Amino acid sequence: MAMRKKIDANRLNLKDEVVSINRVTKVVKGGKNMSFAALVVIGDPAEGVVGYGSGKAKEVPQAIRKGIEAAKKNLFKINMTETSIPHQVLGHFGAGSVMLKPAPEGTGIIAGKTVRAVMTSCGVQNVLTKSLGTKNPHNVVKATFDALIQLRDRAEVAALRGKLVEEL
Repeated sequence: MAMRKKIDANRLNLKDEVVSINRVTKVVKGGKNMSFAALVVIGDPAEGVVGYGSGKAKEVPQAIRKGIEAAKKNLFKINMTETSIPHQVLGHFGAGSVMLKPAPEGTGIIAGKTVRAVMTSCGVQNVLTKSLGTKNPHNVVKATFDALIQLRDRAEVAALRGKLVEEL
């Protein structure tokens, strides 16, 4: 994977979306310790920038806040056309796979809850998706990011093949 440059989270207009909140209980000698884990996706739809993070805390709002902070540290720039993605792609993570397919104008985001959160955050408006394998939100989000990172625009493909954009 190519080295990606750091994206400054402060100059972006980031919107956050909570994908899942999980209540976790640890059984100790004195009883049960309750804690919450939150999976958060943040992004700037105008810039095509998106990231995810997870946070754990005793209360839900704190867990969400920690998730947002973690997400700001790993933001990605996505290659996309005006409203869709350049080509079909399959992302894998663990037992989960996510297929993303470009769609014509007016289709909207055809996706499950987890993939939809990522797509709306990065500003893709028309896309067909299919989540295969696991339904675990963490793995589905990571598989979606794996797919988004694989997206290449025409200029990048032309550079890789040593050709001009017109030749493709």
